[in-house]
Amino acid sequence: MDINFIGTVWSLLPPVVAIALALKTKEVYSSLFVGIVLGAALYSLSMGTGFDGFLTHLLNDTVGTGADAKQYGLIHCLSDPWNVGILVFLVVLGSIVSLMNKAGGSAAFGRWASRHIKSKVGAQVATIILGILIFIDDYFNCLTVGSVMRPITVRYGVTKEKLAYLIDSTAAPVCIISPISSWAAAVSGFVSGGENGLALFCQAIPFNFYAFFTIIFMFMIVVTGFDFKAMSKYDERLKEWYERNGWKFDEVSDTKLQVVEHGVGAKQDKRMDGKTHGSVADLVVPIIMLIVLCMAGMVYSGGYFDTTSGNYHNFIDAFAASNASVGLVIGSLAALILTIMMFVARKTLKFDDAMSCLIKGFEAMVPAVLILTLAWTLKSMTDSLGAAQYVSGVVASSAAGLQMLLPAIIFVVAALLAFATGTSWGTFGILIPICIAVFPAAAPLRIISISACMAGAVCGDHVSPISDTTIMASAGAECKHVHHVSSQLPYAVTVAGVSCLTFAVAGFTQTLGIVASAAISWIFGITMLVLSLAILKKRSKRQEED
Repeated sequence: MDINFIGTVWSLLPPVVAIALALKTKEVYSSLFVGIVLGAALYSLSMGTGFDGFLTHLLNDTVGTGADAKQYGLIHCLSDPWNVGILVFLVVLGSIVSLMNKAGGSAAFGRWASRHIKSKVGAQVATIILGILIFIDDYFNCLTVGSVMRPITVRYGVTKEKLAYLIDSTAAPVCIISPISSWAAAVSGFVSGGENGLALFCQAIPFNFYAFFTIIFMFMIVVTGFDFKAMSKYDERLKEWYERNGWKFDEVSDTKLQVVEHGVGAKQDKRMDGKTHGSVADLVVPIIMLIVLCMAGMVYSGGYFDTTSGNYHNFIDAFAASNASVGLVIGSLAALILTIMMFVARKTLKFDDAMSCLIKGFEAMVPAVLILTLAWTLKSMTDSLGAAQYVSGVVASSAAGLQMLLPAIIFVVAALLAFATGTSWGTFGILIPICIAVFPAAAPLRIISISACMAGAVCGDHVSPISDTTIMASAGAECKHVHHVSSQLPYAVTVAGVSCLTFAVAGFTQTLGIVASAAISWIFGITMLVLSLAILKKRSKRQEED
């Protein structure tokens, strides 16, 4: 009897199993690996290749010939040029963070911030604002905001879980509404047929409700002090631990900082990682260099500086044509070299100490590198089973009679697909061409549907345990990954529900014109967001009284 799992609902089983195991066992490495093995087994059963085919597909398999050849497996994912570039960027960024800590920049910034940030609310608001300012790339955002704000948030009793949520909720949402970002470049690349992909991206920005509402909702919960139980339990645990040690949130000195960061049972390290003579410039200057040089690296990879070969692009076109993986590596390596030169020249660090930071930076990123490698491999298995094609086929076959509800449907489908596969960019590649093909160029519903696709992909990516952005938000906050995933889920689901309803309103009002539809949808969405928070707070208060 022939068995075929490819292109069927069974193709979604590996990521579903991996996610379920991760949430159940609280252990992400083995859960991802089980999903990978299951995906390879389903593929080999479908192809009838036996145990040899299973091992080949698990490690490094080539399917097809010539231009149609595609590669899958662990070895392929670990050697893929794009993936290698991201891993190098992570390691280099970890080294830069280690250098800033060793030079005393982080400690100095913490002392400066303690004079200007006076409360727990202020620490959280500062985290959100910094996340909004770093809009160039989500990977860069996660790790930079985490390394800068972690010492400050710790001082004021913000848990690592809450910090991870704030980081994760600014990284991708900010990038997907910024025309100058690696995400804008990726979306533009999926628009074919001679259209200006970046112009279409900019037209879709006002309807990207999930991204905007996520940022607005963060400010609302921080200012009002509301937290879901999934998050507040970590806050209560931290308060109890502070009280047992006789400390207050605003009385955490530099020497106690490491103890607080490592939690209950950690031994106090009397030696400070940073030098007491470090200055704020030792943190700010490397970060500014990193931002500027990463941006320069991205436009360089897009041909901005190529004036001789005929491939010259202006700044916007260069961003649209950029290779984020290559650009981030170029920028981060240049920033690393200049940071070492600056610290050694100013005698802030000895050369030997600077070199030791390279190893420490790599060590700090090992967990993130391992999870990313396994997550990429799981996505590879899911791709080989045709999960994306199966979902897109379901959408295409059901779209005809649901024109007005299509934006809401696309939002839900994109969210589910990104959640299951752990990638928003892959979701863009599948659904954006469908949106372009279904609607004519001048139709408002086309722009709204493309926005729904981008918003849904960001939503699914936001809550997926196997998403690289989610993984790096955990790494940036030094938070246990499963804790981060479970604690941020209620916030994301709340915003996703409001966004879905808002996309339904946009679909029904699109006949009034793009401007009127956007205005009505925004009024409805903000109203629903405020009402949702009010209801949740009232419900929470009632439960506390009971």
